[in-house]
Amino acid sequence: MRRIFAVVIACVVAMPCLRAQNLFTRLQHRASEAQSKQPSWSVPLNQPYPMLIQVFRFDTSRQITPAHADNWNFGVSKGLNIVPGFNSEFDFYPPSFLMHNSGAKDGFGDPMFGYKYRIASGNEAHGNYAVSVQLTATIPTGSYSNGSADAVLGPTFEAGKGWGRFDIISCVGGSLPTGDTAKLGRAIAWNTTAQYKVGKYLWPEIESNATYFHGGKNDGKMQHFLEPGLTTSKFKLRPGTETSRIGLAFGGGIQIATSSFHAYNHQLVFTSRFIF
Repeated sequence: MRRIFAVVIACVVAMPCLRAQNLFTRLQHRASEAQSKQPSWSVPLNQPYPMLIQVFRFDTSRQITPAHADNWNFGVSKGLNIVPGFNSEFDFYPPSFLMHNSGAKDGFGDPMFGYKYRIASGNEAHGNYAVSVQLTATIPTGSYSNGSADAVLGPTFEAGKGWGRFDIISCVGGSLPTGDTAKLGRAIAWNTTAQYKVGKYLWPEIESNATYFHGGKNDGKMQHFLEPGLTTSKFKLRPGTETSRIGLAFGGGIQIATSSFHAYNHQLVFTSRFIF
């Protein structure tokens, strides 16, 4: 009886672990299946992208303002991306922490959620392209004015096309506050990235980031940045296991203001990505 009782207890204890393991295995299989139907381009440093990715991403940036103050952003509105299949991606971005070397108070920004639907795609052997739509939403919970005063919706259209080792990704999206738009204003962002794969791992890129402001304190203004950068393909943590998805990727770059109006002069960006 004692042995039978011990076996029953062991099964009860092990059952949740087995279910969690099976769930994780199915999640990885669905992500692999979904990604096999799209190009294997590197995700750009800043701009949205039409591919579906499953990753935990942590970015850090350092801005230099026109007043020559340093602003650090730990997180940069990046976080967890999950691909459950169905041409879909769900995103959760925890609040980033902003640190100012000025009179402004340090604190957390707003959390953000997102959903992406991949409309059409083809891998390198079948057209080498991807087209998606995405919707993000922020919750105004930032501390000491480090976030928005109201929730903000962000619809975005994203597309990309590749030719061999070279590809271009472009997206157009809006930043639409749900509250006092006369005060907060709205913004339209148009971003384009050109990438080229060098060797097995390196992806040098150049990003063009343009933002057009409507309403609010920056009404009628436009700011533009060019960002040379470098990202890497995934370094597998289990290279001997062909089916393993687990790996790391890294990157860095610098945004340089090219327009007469700009919220900051330049910004250093560093990214680290745990891919699973």
